[in-house]
Amino acid sequence: MNRTLRLTVAALCAAAGALVIGMVAGGAATPRLIPGLPDQGTLTRWMLPFSKLGMDVAGVLTVGLLAIGAALLPSDKGLLGKSAQGYVKAASWSALAWAVAAASALIFSLSETLGAPVSEILGGNELTSYASQVPQGIALTLVVLFAVAIALFARGAITSGTAAGLLVFALATLLPPALTGHSSSSPNHGLATTSVAFHLLFLALWVGGLGMLCVHAVRGERQLDVAAARFSRMALWCFVGVGISGVASVLARLSSVDELWTSAYGLMLLAKTAAFVVLGVIGWRHRERTLPGLASGESRSFLRLALGEIVLMSATVGIAVALSRTAPPPANVPVDRAFDLLGYLMPPPVSLANLLTLWWFDLFFAAIAATLAGLYAVGVIRLRRRGDSWPWGRTVLWFTGIVILVLATQSGVARYAPVLFSVHMTEHMILSMLVPIFLVLGAPVTLALRALKPAVRRGDRGPREWITVILHSRVMKVVAHPAIATAIFIASTYALYFTPLFASAMEEHIGHIAMTLHFLLSGCLFFYVIIGVDPGPHRLPYVARLVLLLVTMPFHAFFGVALMSMGTVLASEWYDQLGRTWGASSLADQVTGGGIAWSFGEVPTLIVLLALAIQWWRDDDRKARRDDRRADVVAAKTGGTGNAELDAYNDYLTKLNKRDAAAE
Repeated sequence: MNRTLRLTVAALCAAAGALVIGMVAGGAATPRLIPGLPDQGTLTRWMLPFSKLGMDVAGVLTVGLLAIGAALLPSDKGLLGKSAQGYVKAASWSALAWAVAAASALIFSLSETLGAPVSEILGGNELTSYASQVPQGIALTLVVLFAVAIALFARGAITSGTAAGLLVFALATLLPPALTGHSSSSPNHGLATTSVAFHLLFLALWVGGLGMLCVHAVRGERQLDVAAARFSRMALWCFVGVGISGVASVLARLSSVDELWTSAYGLMLLAKTAAFVVLGVIGWRHRERTLPGLASGESRSFLRLALGEIVLMSATVGIAVALSRTAPPPANVPVDRAFDLLGYLMPPPVSLANLLTLWWFDLFFAAIAATLAGLYAVGVIRLRRRGDSWPWGRTVLWFTGIVILVLATQSGVARYAPVLFSVHMTEHMILSMLVPIFLVLGAPVTLALRALKPAVRRGDRGPREWITVILHSRVMKVVAHPAIATAIFIASTYALYFTPLFASAMEEHIGHIAMTLHFLLSGCLFFYVIIGVDPGPHRLPYVARLVLLLVTMPFHAFFGVALMSMGTVLASEWYDQLGRTWGASSLADQVTGGGIAWSFGEVPTLIVLLALAIQWWRDDDRKARRDDRRADVVAAKTGGTGNAELDAYNDYLTKLNKRDAAAE
């Protein structure tokens, strides 16, 4: 048995052992059976968690293989090296195992749902109905389909761009089953859903990346020091992300601190937290001791520490699966339909004071705002320390946009947006037509290109090179085309509100996040075309930008008029279920929302016109100064003024003077 196989067996045994201990300790292995009620049997009781463990292990392995191929190992002008290409091809086999484990979990999940042994459910149409109609079944079916797609595309991947795209796809494939488990039924399901998604993504990158790094070291491959240094930087982000999302998950599921040691669920959380702390200590030792040794060719100490770390991580994955099979402590929540839908009680009547004081924490957008603000600040500080300048105006504009983003997604506006259509429309207008203006004028891409250092190895791709590749990609050329960006900005609004999409997005927290994020991104894309400072594939003349702006804005006014003219309520089932007893009727509130959409565009249009005027004036001033410098150079060489037209006119006058003098 070679060392790679021994490492794999040790990791799997650690994960399986932790799962068994967790199920026994949490009571999932020996549930209380009530006579007369259906029972799925011992086979399903054990095979379902082991199938989910197989899903998680195969998924993490796929992510790790794609990560080391796409990002950790150096590439050569976008082409994968020999080792990296081998890892990406190996990801096709792990993805195939992922699909098989998901299919197995689908069957045993149906057995658990129906309370019948597997032998009794395979003969009918129950499996088809479960896979296409029940959220848990749909999630597992998506995993099967996506994993098979990854397995097919990974076979022929030879570029780092393709491997990076497959990595993003694999991370997205991890999410559906997790988002339909305990998180979706938690009292604070919004916080629980977002935290479990972040937790899973960061944990997959961390565990998968370290596992492949260990395999790379065991195989004695070259460039281990480069891959380890890159993984160390990524692991730090993953450690912070796992910690923050873990704390948020605990806050969403436990109603009191004492439940950490008085419930089986809390005790397993403590065990997982202890493992997390130990892993943090090991990571610190890597950064301080073993990584410098790798640079000098010493890999034994790194390998010994990393092998113990990967075994501990595998045990943590097993605990996580056992945790998903253990019911959280029962929460004392009010019997209220609005609370079930929103995650909080119906707020009091809307007022300016309530909008400013009744804040609601949204982890997703809080993380986005904190990340954007932190990265921008680090970029500015790096430039200042290097002695380079960065306009304070751009910094002020960027952080103004961040502040408005926080107000729109964390204040009382976010609490009332699911309750009142008028407040929802206000949030929509702020995120799509006000925040993007300030963010685009902050020039974040230009700052990143100036602050980031080029890759150490020529032809390799670091963060700076990836930004450049994305800017020059075919996708960017298509999406950032003025016609496409404008169509997305306008048509998506009509398509969302005048189709069943709006009702579906309001009923699910993930749908609400996707809808709100779309508002922000579509606005950033449109205003990037109009007033963008950053480099892009298409640069319109200023006259064309002005015309495009003036043509686009009336469509939002027409949209507002259409809302005010409607006689039916959008997403009426959602608003009826909330049972709001104060304020105007849903139809009257919708009319108010239409009025907000109709009138809101004036302020953003004025800001954009002002920005366009300043940019136009500065561009003309730069061209005039450039022409003057060019004229000075020509004048110094020829003895003229440097202006061709002026020199020709002066020559003409000189000839006239000579002719007059000759005539006299």
